[in-house]
Amino acid sequence: MSLTTTTQNHNQPMSDILSLLQCLLPQINATTMRQLNQIILAMLAMSGRVTMLGISRWTGTGGSYRTMLRFFHTVIPWATLFWLFFRKHLFRTNEVYLLAGDEVVISKSGKQTYGLDRFFSSLVSKPILGLSFFTLSLVSVERRHSFPIQIEQVIKSDIEKSSVSPRPEIKTKEKRGRGRPKGSKNKNKTEVILTSELLRIKKMINELVLLIANFIPLTYLVLDGHFGNNNALQMARQVNLHIISKLRHDSALYIPYQNPDPNHRSRRKYGDKLDWRNISDEYLRQSIIEEDIQTDTYQASLLHKEFAQSLNVVILVKTNLKTNARSHVILFSSDLKLSSEKIIDYYKLRFQIEFNFRDAKQFWGLEDFMNIGQTAVTNAANLAFFMVNLSHHLLADFRTLNPDSGIIDLKAHYRGFRYVHEILKMLPEIPEPILLTQIFAKLTALGRIHPVSTGVEPS
Repeated sequence: MSLTTTTQNHNQPMSDILSLLQCLLPQINATTMRQLNQIILAMLAMSGRVTMLGISRWTGTGGSYRTMLRFFHTVIPWATLFWLFFRKHLFRTNEVYLLAGDEVVISKSGKQTYGLDRFFSSLVSKPILGLSFFTLSLVSVERRHSFPIQIEQVIKSDIEKSSVSPRPEIKTKEKRGRGRPKGSKNKNKTEVILTSELLRIKKMINELVLLIANFIPLTYLVLDGHFGNNNALQMARQVNLHIISKLRHDSALYIPYQNPDPNHRSRRKYGDKLDWRNISDEYLRQSIIEEDIQTDTYQASLLHKEFAQSLNVVILVKTNLKTNARSHVILFSSDLKLSSEKIIDYYKLRFQIEFNFRDAKQFWGLEDFMNIGQTAVTNAANLAFFMVNLSHHLLADFRTLNPDSGIIDLKAHYRGFRYVHEILKMLPEIPEPILLTQIFAKLTALGRIHPVSTGVEPS
């Protein structure tokens, strides 16, 4: 029995990476495919920092540091690769998918890295020196999981860089008379000037829609509270999506005026201002009490003077029944027919993208890479997120025998397999099958968090 056959026979939970990557042809050539296969196997098995040098130390024959350099300096159509892999291995029919977007900031030192600037980091609540990437993900409502589908580096424009400037002197405004100035006209709030940030997101969505080509019907774009404004809403409508986001807690919302006087030329639009402390019970959709916390859910179609259209607003009011302390969150959607349950559920699902960021940083080198050129930085970031999707697919197979396993267990398995493979190459002859099975069980169990769920216990 040959070494290759022996290792394959003991590699039941492990998928053939190269066969998984066949769906990417012909978008990348055979050389890039072979390099990517070696890099993926090394990243699955390796420990330590995920850099070009670190990866090269774990690759087999033909995976030198110069090979890593060639791969990371190759222009790769990552957006197409993400989509092809998702469509082949991760897509499920009869599932509802949301499009979610968020920005991830990673710290970097030095001066030469492409795109290096100061970006606001929510982890430390202040701007830090580093790189920023905006990610679009497809979120499965049924599986409660996010799949990165498009990643683009955020490069600050000159206008954005100059926007952080000393506070200008406040000029006193000239007092004008009461009432509306003569000849003034209503502003069309649907005609907005999109910021460079929103233009970048719009461009990414348009490219994704062309790539998907109606394969998945997308209806909702879920963004965090940073995008809870009219400009973001209009951007979403321009790409035929409904936005789901969060408003500021102190947003001024108005109930539409119910009894307009037909005798007046100008119809009154805004009714009473909504007071979240005293919301009418007619808007109450649900009230639950859990561990002395009462959560009241209100839903109404409300107006905001900065928005061009009515908003489907959901207000969650939490009351501590012991201390009587109250807090609230205001979610909204441009889809006036969407139920409060779905608005809350879909906005919660947006957080799944944060788990993608965590895995990309912790396991796949998003914060480790030391590349500085534009192409190399792009490849390093996209490779980290590609590994997020690939590892999810591998874990789905791995969990059939190991239901509680996570990425650490998966990496321990691949690392143990690599150790066995190297040991067998040094032996004069292949051990007996029973002993070989015990060796596999022992070495692939090293470093695992959850116990091995196989028929053979390591001795």
